[in-house]
Amino acid sequence: MSKPQDDSAQTQKEMSDIISDFSQFYVLLLLSEGALHGYGLIKHFRKRTGMTLSAGTLYPFLQKLEQRRLISQSDMSVGKRPKLVYSLTKKGRKFTEGLFRRFAAMTASAIEPSLETCACCGVRVYGGGHHEEVGGKIMAFCCRHCAAAFKRQT
Repeated sequence: MSKPQDDSAQTQKEMSDIISDFSQFYVLLLLSEGALHGYGLIKHFRKRTGMTLSAGTLYPFLQKLEQRRLISQSDMSVGKRPKLVYSLTKKGRKFTEGLFRRFAAMTASAIEPSLETCACCGVRVYGGGHHEEVGGKIMAFCCRHCAAAFKRQT
C-alpha cells in the first residue's frame, strides 16, 4: 500500500473510533469552535448537552488527540494557577472537517425517511411544513405561500 492510502485508512479508522463515542465527537465540535481549557470544555459540554463529562473521560481523550497531533496545548497560566488551553492543529481542523462531513451524511440519511417534498417548489421539508387539502388529498408544502401558489396553478 502506498503512503496516501495508509493515511486514508488510518483516518477512516480514527473517524470510526470518534463517531462511536458521542462525548468525544462533541469535544471535537467544541474545539472546532475555538480554543478552550479543560474546565471550559466540561462546562460547555454540560451546558449544551445536559450531560456530565468527567475529567477522567476528558483528559485521556485530550492526551490521545495530542499524541495524534490533532490538538496542541498552550500554557495560559495566571500566577501560580496552571491553565492549559487546547486548540485544534491544522491537521486537527482537516480531520474534524472530514469527521463533520461524515456525520452530516449519516444524519441526512437518518432523517431522509422523515422528509416531505413541497408540492409547489420541490424543497425538502423536515418537520413543521405546511399541509393543506387540495382536490380531496392532503398535500405537503414548505409554507402557506407555496400552498396558495400551487392552488392558483391547478
